Formats: sequence, C-alpha cells, structure tokens
Amino acid sequence: MQIYKAPLDEIRFILETFGYNELAGFEGFEDYDLDTAMAVLEESAKFCTNELLPLNRTADQEGLKYNPETGEVTTPKGFKELYEKFVAQGATALTAPPEFGGFGAPHTLGVLQTEFATATNKSFSMCPGLSHGLIDALLNSGTDEQKAQYLPNLISGKWSGTMCLTEPQAGTDLGLCTTKAEPKDNGAYSLTGTKIWITFGEHDLTENIIHLVLARLPDAPPGIKGISTFIVPKYKLDGSANGVMCGGLEHKLGIHASPTCVINFEGAEGYLIGEPHKGMRTMFVMMNAARLFVGMEGIALGEIAYQTAVAFAKDRRQSRSLDRKKIDKDAKADNILVHPDVRRMLANVKVSNEGMRALAYWAAMQIDVAHHHPDEAQRQLADDFVALLTPVIKSYGTERGFANISEAMQVMGGAGYTTDWSVEQYLRDARIGMVYEGTNHIQALDLIGRKLVQGQGRLYRNFSKHMFRFVKANKDNPELAEFTGPLEKAINTLNQTTMALGMKGMQDPEEVGAVGSNYLNLFALTAIAWTWAEQAKAALGKDSKFYRTKLKSARYYYSNILPETESLLALINAGKKNMMEFEAEDF
Repeated sequence: MQIYKAPLDEIRFILETFGYNELAGFEGFEDYDLDTAMAVLEESAKFCTNELLPLNRTADQEGLKYNPETGEVTTPKGFKELYEKFVAQGATALTAPPEFGGFGAPHTLGVLQTEFATATNKSFSMCPGLSHGLIDALLNSGTDEQKAQYLPNLISGKWSGTMCLTEPQAGTDLGLCTTKAEPKDNGAYSLTGTKIWITFGEHDLTENIIHLVLARLPDAPPGIKGISTFIVPKYKLDGSANGVMCGGLEHKLGIHASPTCVINFEGAEGYLIGEPHKGMRTMFVMMNAARLFVGMEGIALGEIAYQTAVAFAKDRRQSRSLDRKKIDKDAKADNILVHPDVRRMLANVKVSNEGMRALAYWAAMQIDVAHHHPDEAQRQLADDFVALLTPVIKSYGTERGFANISEAMQVMGGAGYTTDWSVEQYLRDARIGMVYEGTNHIQALDLIGRKLVQGQGRLYRNFSKHMFRFVKANKDNPELAEFTGPLEKAINTLNQTTMALGMKGMQDPEEVGAVGSNYLNLFALTAIAWTWAEQAKAALGKDSKFYRTKLKSARYYYSNILPETESLLALINAGKKNMMEFEAEDF
C-alpha cells in the first residue's frame, strides 16, 4: 500500500513564515507571487501522486535490464511514458532561464517540487535531478556557444545530464582521478578513462545524455589542482556516436529503478568547460546544488513513511490503553495511537521532519536572495547562509530522514518490514543519501574545516547573529518565553562549542575529525530550534487546528528533541583520546 498526500498546507505556512513574498518582489519573479507559487506546486504534487507513485514499487521490483553487447540500459515498464509526461508538464523547465526555454520561476519552487517527486518515486526523480545540476554548471561556467548548444535541450528534457566524478581508485579523494583528456586539432579533447557509480549514465528516456566529466590534461599538476571539467555527449551534435559506453550496472541495496552505471570513455570527444585545471570550481557548482536536493531526499522519504505509519496506526488495534478512561469498550483491543510509545515515535518523525523542512526551504529561499536581491550586501549575506547550511542540511537531513523512516517502520511492527506497505523500500532508497554527493563525514569536515573558518568566521557569526536576532526581538513576549529562553541557551552553547573546537582544531586536526559529525548534528538541532521558534511565533493567536498543532509541535521539539544536544555535547567534549588509542590491530 502506498499512501501520500503532499503537505501543501505545511508548505504554504513555511513560505509565509520565512518570507517568500520578498522573493516575489525581485525582478523577474513578479509572476510568481505566493498564490501562483502554490498553484504551481499543487499541480506538481497532483502529477507526482497520480503518475509517479503508481510506478514506484512496480519499478523497484522490476528493476533494470542491461545488454552487455550493446551497453544499452532499459528502464522499467512505464518509465519512458512517464518521462514524456513529466517533460510535457514543464517540470524540467520550471526554474530555468527564459532565454533558454525555461519558465524563470524562483529556485525555491524547484526545491519544493523535488520533495514531491522524491517522495513518490525517488529512482525516477534522480534523472531530471542530475540534469538540473548540469544546467547550473553550464550557466555558471559554460561559454555562450556551449550554453546555446546544450541548454535548450537539457531544459526541455529532450536530453539529460550526469555528473562523472568517481573512478575505481578515486571516490572522496578526487585528486586521484586518472581519466585523460588529450587535445585534438579541432579544439576539442579526446577523453579516455572509466567512471563508476554514474547515476542515469545510460538509459532509454532521452535522445542524448550529456556527461560532465572530471579529467586531466597532459600538463596537469598532480592532485586536485590538476582537474579539468569537460562536456562529453553520448552523441555528438551531428548525431554520431562518441565513444561513450556503459560497461555495466551496479547491484544495490535500493533505488533499483535508477541505473548506476560504469561508464567507459574510449577516445570520446569532449569540450572543456571553464578554465584548465580549475574543474573543481565547476563541479562544485553542480555538487553544492545536488547536496541541498539530497538533504531534501531524507525529508521527502521521511514524509511518505510518516504518512504511511500514521494511516497504519489509526487502523491497527493491539492491547489495551494504560489509561483506563481511554479504553474502547466496544472493541476487543484499543487503537495503537493510545499507546505513549507509539505517539513518541510518530511525534519524533513528524516534528523533526517539519523542522528540517523549514530549514531546507529557508536555505532554498536564500539561494534566490543570493542571486536576485538588488542589494549586494544582502546577496553576500544570503550566499554565506547557503554555504554554511548546505553541508548541515545534506548530512542531517539524510541521517535523520533515514532514522525517521526506521522509526515509522517500528510503529508498524512486522507489517512495516514487509513489502505490503512500501516503507521497507523507502528505507532502502533513503540509505544512499548518507553516502553520495560527499559522505556525511565529509560534510562535517567541510562545515568545520572550510565553512567555519571562511572569511575568518564570517559565515558562522552572521548565522549566529541571525538566530539571536529572534531571541532579542521576542525576549519580552511572555507567550514566547518557553522558546526564547531555551533557544538563547542553545545558541550560546553552540557558540562556545564552535570557538572551543576551532582552537582545538588548530592545535590538533584529528580533534576535528573525531567529533565533526557530532558537532554538525549539534549545529543542526540548534538551527532547527530557531526555525521552530519562528513557526511558533507565526502560529500564536491563530485559532485553527493547524496552528494549534504547530504550537504543540514546537513545544515537543523543545522538550523532546532539542535535549539531544546535551548528549552530543558530551561526545564532543570527549574528543579523540579514547577512539584514537586503539591500534590498527585492535579492530
């Protein structure tokens, strides 16, 4: 059984609370006021629920077909027709620039749209998702000629894109990449090498597949400073084959309908994008965009798992209530929602997921501010917020999202473990989020090693001040005292921990490596506490069930989830000592 209703009321509330109307006032976004944005999202949600969701489990069960003689990959039954409908709906073009065939909507709407697609069919959603990343990279680094040649077909969905980074010996450490790019007489390059784990590297949904490939020029310096980036199409613009071959498919825990390919480049013609030896700049444009979307995957799959568990819990009867006044005398057993532990699990999922969604959506809106605000200082501030929060949202969103799906499964007992309710698929599909686009530990190192020190701590100081501004503005409001007090304490704790960790890291980098993931989670819990305080303020004085539930959820977060920071703080203070005392032979 597959159950999903897009949380549109929740989404509108978040957009209202965190200032979407400011975006609608930017030049170029005048046609996307809040009502129009919600109409667009409602149509997208309807399409995903009616078209993507019915194929989710059947495609997972059918899987993919690979022909080793031709290298061709066949997607599950219905995927090709689904993709044609998806493209016809304009989903691939929503946020793209009008000059290349897009609709010019705020980036925020694209992020929100991916929540629906991921929740209803994660495997399918990954194909257009990768294309969006390539579009961003081309817009940022491509020449005018490259943009004209590739963007219209990528934006229309006629072509799709990939990101080719990983090699058998080079995963996290891309400096070990060995794919070669030899100059040709026509100004292009001949690429030779093998890339692995390439999502939708080969498939039958589009006419052409455009690969963004990391490779080395003959004069490349060693390591990461010698990486260049190339556009390598499966078929050249004249329609001829281009020496790009799928060498096989990976067999995986989840996302069974998403082809994860070995791609061999055998003298394939490629075209340099960006400057020589500066390829990581281009690739990180694509990866940073992808990391926010990956964080959304945990939220999206946590949402559909939660809705499934709630539907099950409202129907399932087991045992008697511990409170005799709640016993249903007309039934042999009580509905399991009467049991405190079931409510604990459901509340954990509901409240953490809604808090993560608010933080992710706010970050998405900051991307639009960074690109479109008329004031340069506001653009820089928003860009700082995005840079700081991207590793947090990617890591915490996927980690907590996976835990939330597991919690939903636990609510359902044995039924949740079976294929009947599909939660086991959501669990399998979500697990990869903690691994790809930079493992979560890499996100923690990025946060501490790069983002906290960037601009001599400017990024962190600005965000800390932004959160504290809420405390200062609302400290005298007695109705918000239950939030402003704990939030102020949490921010101060995070500030002190950040400063102490920075000092330790300068003396011993291993201290950062030992506690980085715990620090990232401490950061996330504090940032989400701020979003809940904002939501509580927006809900005050509004007499409807939705807003009353919002206040209940904010209180639950502060009483039952924010205290997790205390155990994280203890782990951070423990440092590296006991874990690093193990010898290699002890493991």
